[in-house]
Amino acid sequence: MIFFLQNLVNALQWGSFYALIALGYAMVYSILMLFNFAHGDIFMVGAYIGFGMATLLVALAEMGAVAPPGWLILALTIIISMFLTSFLGMLVERVGYRPLREAPRASAAITGLMIGIILETGNLMLLGAERVRFPTLIQSTTYDLGGVFVTNKKIMIVLVSISLMVALHQFVKRSKWGMAMRAMAFDYAVVPLMGVSINKVAQLTFAIGSALAAVAGILFGIAYPVLDPYMGIVFGWKAFVAAILGGRGSIMGAALAGFLLGFIEIFTAMIFPSTLRDLIAYSIILLILVFRPHGFFGEDYSARLRL
Repeated sequence: MIFFLQNLVNALQWGSFYALIALGYAMVYSILMLFNFAHGDIFMVGAYIGFGMATLLVALAEMGAVAPPGWLILALTIIISMFLTSFLGMLVERVGYRPLREAPRASAAITGLMIGIILETGNLMLLGAERVRFPTLIQSTTYDLGGVFVTNKKIMIVLVSISLMVALHQFVKRSKWGMAMRAMAFDYAVVPLMGVSINKVAQLTFAIGSALAAVAGILFGIAYPVLDPYMGIVFGWKAFVAAILGGRGSIMGAALAGFLLGFIEIFTAMIFPSTLRDLIAYSIILLILVFRPHGFFGEDYSARLRL
């Protein structure tokens, strides 16, 4: 039981990354009926922006007479990185996807892949291929909870992730812009006739999804400090799988499926050799989709609406 609970804690942390990234896929698809295949690389860019901001703030703190606490530097890093990465997301929507809004879906998918390659190549040109180490903002403290060892970093990562998911849910359910997003997700063609701007809703959707991806990148840097220019490829595709598993366009489904994917991967590696982790984990997901082709919360109506 202790071994199970220990891996459950690890799975919660691992699933938090997938869930935050998958939310961006789900939001964009629910509004525009396209998958932003550059989203994984936006996660990578957000992690590197967080690395740059954290390094800068730590350097400024060392120059000052009184050093601010690490949690304050981390909070500023997250806020500033979310702000900057949201602008990147809006730029991707404006330059890459808006001109192709009425084009075939394949054109938008290929554009997303090309934007991802541009972001990867730009990172390599600016920083080189060498991996970078995320600054240590918070010293790790381990708590022994009845034989289950939990660090303060894992607790923070899970709490921050769940808090952001709850905040996003409340925003979509209770705010005026959230109402517009839900209405457009239900009927893309009619809502603009009621005076709702597609461009503004699309920009907001890309901004929120990119900001959440930036948080996922920073939290990943805290848990696993080494950042890689190609880190967004694997996480992006796995989060895309989580978005499909949750139900195309379902925010709640994407979050739950992200955690489920983390559980499956961790517990599969616990039982079987790690080399078989992806094979077994995604065979399980394939089996789920065979019996639930629209995902956990997907509907046949949403799947046929604009395809």
